[in-house]
Parts: sequence; structure tokens; C-alpha cells
Amino acid sequence: MDTLTALGKFREHVETYVKLNDVEWQALAPLLEVNILKKKKNFAEPGKVCNQIGLVVKGAVRYFLVKNGEEITGYFSFENELLSSYKSFLTRQPGENYIQALEDCQIVTLSYKAMQQIYGDVLIGAKMERFGRLIAEHYLICYEDRVSSFVTQTPEERYNKLMETGGDILQRIPQHYIANFLGITPVSLSRIRRRIMKISA
Repeated sequence: MDTLTALGKFREHVETYVKLNDVEWQALAPLLEVNILKKKKNFAEPGKVCNQIGLVVKGAVRYFLVKNGEEITGYFSFENELLSSYKSFLTRQPGENYIQALEDCQIVTLSYKAMQQIYGDVLIGAKMERFGRLIAEHYLICYEDRVSSFVTQTPEERYNKLMETGGDILQRIPQHYIANFLGITPVSLSRIRRRIMKISA
């Protein structure tokens, strides 16, 4: 995807939160960067401050932490979804999670420094502050949904929900990552997938 198209995707995403006119967009666009994150490379790492928030315009990433030598998958971000170790981004404290590319990704990023700069912009500052608040609310909602899903939903229901957001990309992700995210074994995930395929056949 070329740079202009990628930036256009970022604008579309911002405008699901706040509407920007062309002049406002022209104030924001020069502060954005379009980057390639190679497969297995990290967007964020534990012990380091996360300096960017981004939008995945192509590819997928996995959020995970390592406990007692074992990787625990906490979340995925797919195409047209935000990614950041947002607590670290906001607090300027070292993060706890890895955010790692599951495949070659194209990402549009906005740095913490650029975000502070845009907040002070007379033209667009108020809208971008609202954007920042709404992102924080989005992350809080995602966290609550994740916690409640483990209490109220079966692994199969959680898998179906993941399919709604992940779609075709989910087929390209190693199945043990998905099983880990769902809190089940790869064997159990295989059973769920077979059951769903029979129902949809």
C-alpha cells in the first residue's frame, strides 16, 4: 500500500472518533510516519517506554507477556485497528507487554512528542485532545470486554467474536497463539474449528 493510501486509512480511522476538515488534516498529516514492521519484530517491549501509537493498515500484531518462561497472549490488533502499549505511552513508564508483528505489517504512527505538539495546535488541538480521550475510553472498553468474556462466554463464543474482527487474517496466525489467547489448548481449538466448519458447511 503506498504512503498516501496508508495515510488516508489513518484519517478514516481518526474520523470514526472526530471529523477533520482538509485544513485540520493538513496540520496533522506531516506529523505521521508510515513504517514497515517486519514479521517477528517488536513494536513495543517490556521495560521500555512506548513512544508511539499507531494504526495497522496491513497485517496483524500480537500482544503478549512472558511469565515463568511461558508466553501469554493477551490481545491482537488486526488491519484498521490501533496498536500501542497505551498505558506506557500515556504515563511515560516502561511497558510490560511485547507487541510483535505476526507478519510483515504496514503501520501509520504518531509519536508521543507529535501528539503533545498537536494538542497545543490552535487549529486542531481541541479535536485531537478529544481523540486521545476517546482512544483511552476505547482501550478501557476493550479491557472490560476481555475480562467479562472469560466470565460470561465459552471458548467457542470467544473464538467466534475473534473471527468477527480478525477475519481472513486469523487463518494466517499460528493456531497455538489463538488457543493461548482463548485460554484453551490447541487440541480444543481444533475441535471448535471443526464444529464451526460442520455448522457452516
